[in-house]
Amino acid sequence: MQRTAGAGRPRRFCSQACRQWDWVARQRASELALSEDELVMTRSQLDALRDQIYVLQCAIHDVEHDLDPSIDPTSRDFKAALVWLLAAAKPLTEDQLTPSRTSPSGMPRP
Repeated sequence: MQRTAGAGRPRRFCSQACRQWDWVARQRASELALSEDELVMTRSQLDALRDQIYVLQCAIHDVEHDLDPSIDPTSRDFKAALVWLLAAAKPLTEDQLTPSRTSPSGMPRP
C-alpha cells in the first residue's frame, strides 16, 4: 500500500473490497462475541498449520542432533542442516491464511 502525502487520514486499507471485508469480519466477530484477540479458522487451516509447525520442530531437533559438537560436524553437515531447516521453515513463511470462499453469511465471495 502506497502512502501519499496530503490532507486527510492515512489509508488503512489497500482497496474498498479490503475495507468491506474488514467490516464484515468485525460484524461477524461481534455476532460470535469474539474478543479482539480471538479469531475463527477452519479445522483444515489449523491442521495444516500444526503440521507445518511439527515439521519445523522435527527439523530443529534433527539439526541439533546432526550438529552436535561432540561428533565434530563438517561444513557439509552444516550446509545440509541449513538446507533442511530452510526447507522446513519456508512453508510457514509463505503460507498465508486467507479468508474462506464464503462470507460469514454463507454467500459465496466474489
